[in-house]
Amino acid sequence: MKKKVKDNIVYIGIGTNKGDKLENINTAISLIDRIPFTGLLSQSSIYKTKPFGYLEQDNFLNLVIKIKTGLSIKHLFKELQSIESKLGRVKTIKWGPRIIDLDVLFYNKDIISEEGIKIPHPEIIERDFVLIPLNEIEPDFIHPALNVKIADICNTVLPKQIICKIEYTNQNS
Repeated sequence: MKKKVKDNIVYIGIGTNKGDKLENINTAISLIDRIPFTGLLSQSSIYKTKPFGYLEQDNFLNLVIKIKTGLSIKHLFKELQSIESKLGRVKTIKWGPRIIDLDVLFYNKDIISEEGIKIPHPEIIERDFVLIPLNEIEPDFIHPALNVKIADICNTVLPKQIICKIEYTNQNS
């Protein structure tokens, strides 16, 4: 008899500011949805945002997706890095331009600090371009390290990077 795979609930921030941004997002979501033992549960609207950190670059498109997966955090990280590579991501300068960026924001309600993996993502509360889309799909999720609802965190953060919500429907949905 096969062992039942545990369904882990994971929130992933997606960002892009190079090439065909909407195509980058659609392809990334499609590839994530095809990861073994993984399925897309929901996705936020897409937001046009100003660059963060390094400002001399094009605006970004950002959103958050919620998935369920049977994969461990380490295996999921490897899969997401593989997707970034497939789409042509080349790491250059910190916060620099990128064809795709896939950040695990939360993995269940776990707090993980291992080599190369920090969950919850340590910079969530500084990034309205992550908080606002996350609040759209999961306002009652409680940040496990802060013990505060995402909606309540959003109430204390003023938008800094978000320019506007993009009116767009994914053709693959």
